[in-house]
Amino acid sequence: MQNMVILGATGSIGASTLSVISNNFEAYSIYALVANTNVDKMLALCELHQPQIAHMVDANAAKLLQERLSPSSKVEVTTGEDELYAIVTATCVDTVMAAIVGAAGLMPTLAAVKAGKRVLLANKESLVMSGRLFIEEMKKSGAQVLPVDSEHNAIFQVLPESEQQRIGFCELKEAGISHILLTGSGGPFLSSELSSLAQMTPAQACKHPNWSMGRKISVDSASMMNKGLEYIEARWLFNASAEQIKVVVHPQSVIHSMVQYLDGSVIAQLGNPDMRTPIAHCMSYPQRIRSGVEPLDFFKVGQLSFLEPDFTRFPCLALAIDACEQGQEATTILNASNEISVAAFLNNKIKFTDIAKVNENCLSHVPKQALNNIDDILALDVQSRIYATEWVNKI
Repeated sequence: MQNMVILGATGSIGASTLSVISNNFEAYSIYALVANTNVDKMLALCELHQPQIAHMVDANAAKLLQERLSPSSKVEVTTGEDELYAIVTATCVDTVMAAIVGAAGLMPTLAAVKAGKRVLLANKESLVMSGRLFIEEMKKSGAQVLPVDSEHNAIFQVLPESEQQRIGFCELKEAGISHILLTGSGGPFLSSELSSLAQMTPAQACKHPNWSMGRKISVDSASMMNKGLEYIEARWLFNASAEQIKVVVHPQSVIHSMVQYLDGSVIAQLGNPDMRTPIAHCMSYPQRIRSGVEPLDFFKVGQLSFLEPDFTRFPCLALAIDACEQGQEATTILNASNEISVAAFLNNKIKFTDIAKVNENCLSHVPKQALNNIDDILALDVQSRIYATEWVNKI
């Protein structure tokens, strides 16, 4: 039985993970659930799943949760940074689902990696912000990192076993691989008139045609920044060069990604757009378990179509690809700027098209020297948020 910690338990990935556990309760035990401020949802999860620990990042939320739990409850409520690190590094913990959204998920995910845990990586910002440092810590500790994002999980599934066993250090050319084909739906604005994008509302941006996701990631999908962040993540996970990664727009979200081999073969992973499939794969790898997802019905799928990405429509994707070439410092700045600009858009402070403008302006502040420790990376993240906020206020 695997003893699990779920970081981001009240989010969509957390919910999907708990659903998979419910279908395989004999194989998984929940040691701790971790959330930020959502007391109502955490209370319901505690009552249903009875974890040993419920950790709230927000101290006031932790106090309220403690007050609302039944006096007979055996769930221990904790808060605080040190307490969080103690949870993910506990000797009894086998597996950590890293699903806290944004930069906030970096440090607890890195702590789990340093402790040599099996880390199911759904927090792409860990690699976007600190890819080189993250991979180095993986190598030191011997942690097993498995990609949860549907695209990276798809790539992982169709890699040769030799490359699956050396995530972060793959030798794609040696394995006969010519390209990683990273698919993306293009989001809700794929067919919209370019002139209309500036008038798009947060509600429209969050209405993804295929996936049910949180608001921030939905906006990133609409701008294809999400695909840009995944491009950066793929670079680190699979030790890939820019020449080895291609982005393919695939509106139906049935093919989750593909690997192209030197002999002309292309191997793809297909499935219904449901995150429980890649989560179940990571939880059980190298075996397979029930995910609760219906198998793909090819007679209902209909047409599958593919397009080249239009960088005029999706400037955020182009910015991410360029930042990836510049290095870890540029991608840290881009991630921070994007979190600020997307939040501003969701709060109706800027237009949808201003997201790319803020991000581009912030990328003019890339330091000339490489940053070699996590404290410097975090300091750059903070400074970049200040720059981004200044640009938002100017707009």
